[in-house]
Amino acid sequence: MLIGEVARRSGVSARMLRHYESLGLVRPSGRTGSGYREYSGEDIRRIFHIESLRSLGLSLREIGRALDDPGFTPSALVGDLVRRTRERIAAETELLTRLRRIDAADPAGWEDVLHAVALLQGLGSQSAGARQRAALAAAGEDPVPVEALVEAALGEAEPNVAGALRWALARSGGDGPALLARGLASPVAAVRGRAVLALAEMPGAESTAHLRDALADPDAAVRGYAALALGTRGVAEAVPTLVDMVVAGRNDTDAADALGVLAADPAAAERITTGLVDRLAHAATPAPARGRLTQALADVPGRAASRALAELAHDEDRAVALTAAYLLRLRAAR
Repeated sequence: MLIGEVARRSGVSARMLRHYESLGLVRPSGRTGSGYREYSGEDIRRIFHIESLRSLGLSLREIGRALDDPGFTPSALVGDLVRRTRERIAAETELLTRLRRIDAADPAGWEDVLHAVALLQGLGSQSAGARQRAALAAAGEDPVPVEALVEAALGEAEPNVAGALRWALARSGGDGPALLARGLASPVAAVRGRAVLALAEMPGAESTAHLRDALADPDAAVRGYAALALGTRGVAEAVPTLVDMVVAGRNDTDAADALGVLAADPAAAERITTGLVDRLAHAATPAPARGRLTQALADVPGRAASRALAELAHDEDRAVALTAAYLLRLRAAR
């Protein structure tokens, strides 16, 4: 079969067939009386083998080794191809994400595109200072897409940079709460915690709903962040977690303050008092925790809290009794 017919049937151009021949990949088995290349059936099968291996991403040099080296084993090469393909997909995915974010910024001209690229590069910088500057700039007149801010906030471990990102997010509006809520499903507790801290700075019913969901998080720190935020918003569902924080001594001062805010509602004050007193009466509650629980009653108004303090003024634990008596005197002086 002559080269033109081979090209027509195989889909490989005559020029490429000549290139294969120059590399020694496939040589026509014969020549016609006029000196034209003549390909045998075996030659054509080899051409199809070459094309099949090219479709996997092998270079022509690698294809030559695969076809001509009797001792060649494909496992290492295939494994390398898998690695290279994954790297290429990751790079292409990163590029696609960047393009989508620039498109979402709706640039009016190339200056806007360059500005968006600079901010995105800043958010991904190795320098904490550069990331912080980019976060602060992102809340300016030419903000970057919220999705980019959310991704940066969920991955940021540097406190100052994280604070700047949360500040920018709180001013970005849009679908920030919904995007942050995806972080609550992360298997990494630190990521879930960052999501809650960012949601805590975003006003509105949607962020409050996501914070309520975080009260069921398996990590105590994440639950605590959510409870503190909900307490300042007057959400009584946070009370059990806040009481747990007082007992554990984890951000207990902030937790007691949040309980005081919630206690402004008489119904919530009753619930808070019951929760604190129940934990005080629990045999497993250690002495330091009982002291913190007693102090937490200070900002809870109402007769129930006063009665509880009156009883605690006669507690067997002298420190608890003295604290309760002091708090009673303060209440009487108001």
